[in-house]
Amino acid sequence: MKKLIQRILELENISKELEPSELKRNEYHQQIQNYANSFINDLEISKAYSDEKIKQGVLSINGIKKPLSRLIKDYANEVAGKGINAASGGHLGYVPGGGIYTSAIADFLADVTNEYAGLYYASPGAVVIENEILNWMKSIFGFPENAAGSLTSGGSIANLIALTAARDHHKIKSDKIPKSIIYLSPQAHHCINKALKIIGLEDVIIRYIDLDKHSRIDVNKLNEQINKDKSDLLNPFLIIATAGTTDTGAVDPLMEIGKIAQRNKLWYHIDAAYGGFFILTHQKKELFNGIEMADSLVTDPHKGLFIPSGTGAVLVKNKEAVLQSYQYTANYMQDSTRINTNIYNPADVSPELTRHFRALRIWLPLQLHGIEPFIACLEEKLLLTSYFRNKLLEIGFKTGPEPDLSISYFWYPSETVDENAFNQKLLELIHKDGTVFFSSTIINEKFVIRMAILSFRTKLRTINKAIEILNNARVNLEKEFNYA
Repeated sequence: MKKLIQRILELENISKELEPSELKRNEYHQQIQNYANSFINDLEISKAYSDEKIKQGVLSINGIKKPLSRLIKDYANEVAGKGINAASGGHLGYVPGGGIYTSAIADFLADVTNEYAGLYYASPGAVVIENEILNWMKSIFGFPENAAGSLTSGGSIANLIALTAARDHHKIKSDKIPKSIIYLSPQAHHCINKALKIIGLEDVIIRYIDLDKHSRIDVNKLNEQINKDKSDLLNPFLIIATAGTTDTGAVDPLMEIGKIAQRNKLWYHIDAAYGGFFILTHQKKELFNGIEMADSLVTDPHKGLFIPSGTGAVLVKNKEAVLQSYQYTANYMQDSTRINTNIYNPADVSPELTRHFRALRIWLPLQLHGIEPFIACLEEKLLLTSYFRNKLLEIGFKTGPEPDLSISYFWYPSETVDENAFNQKLLELIHKDGTVFFSSTIINEKFVIRMAILSFRTKLRTINKAIEILNNARVNLEKEFNYA
């Protein structure tokens, strides 16, 4: 026993490294704070994209202790300094995660106290905060108070939760799968297909409904297809609409699709991961009429609320369907059932059991700032999108149809050179410069440059800079292509 105690004390002495003293903690905090301030202060002059390669071995783990100062330097150079700078206002290529500073403070608090946010028994305060966030979202989207919900890592898991509930509610399994039908837009996010495969529905029939000239689902074609499928004795069970497609930012006709779903007794799911929170704006609120008709809804606070990446949300009206899919228990969890509460546990409506206290990163900024700055930021992005499109037309670019939200696309036209090749090369030059970042997509077999304006740091000066860079790159490229 004496040797055992001695060995325990030896190990305790080694492991105390994991509990830094207050003095050491203050030292760490100061170094991190200095870097954070430097990073944020320099964002205006930092590149939005860098294709520079990671230095080999710099980020490898070899078990040897290194000072924090060196690790911060390596992080700055090899992580924050490479690839897409998602924190930059010049990130105009994909729908960016937010990254507001007060969310980072919330994450620090959540990590220090290490709350387990899956069970009310373990952390009633954390679960109440999550439910308060979800109740607030229900009020925004017109969902009933008794709807279920979950804060997730993003739209992918949120969509998976909703589609699983739809599957189980309609009992889509075994020999019923090959005859069951899902209707959606060709521009629906690919995480939908991924989720269907994960939940065993890769063999369902997927009907991609034709779009109108604004890239929205054609409700007449949808109605015709459902009627045909029913007459063919197939099993339509799910319609998926999108409130803000990734390609073009289109919002499907939510009200009309909702009526079709109700008439045919189909589960109506809306993916509003990108566009959902634009419902808060005066300019676009009416565009979301009918969203309250959905049986399930996905939206991402890490997009429209500018919260750091890793923050999605799902709402489901049929709580029993979600619980049927995800509520399980075990003998070792029996203590948690002794507390009677009408608040359901987040772990019962999600595949996640161990889960980060991500609600705090939404709750704290909303409590500190109120809702007005968030709405103002969303309205600003809508106006910047219109401004950007107008400026593009002034310098000779062509733009896609008037967007519903803040995603659009553009290209430079030509009758003498290959348009696709020219615009692809133009995008390569923009990436090489790195000051701003755009992405690309294919629309009707045409290579187009895609802009997604949602970063809370994207301002009027950012757009003016982007126009200047695009125009300069275009002029230089015309010389290379002998453009006429």
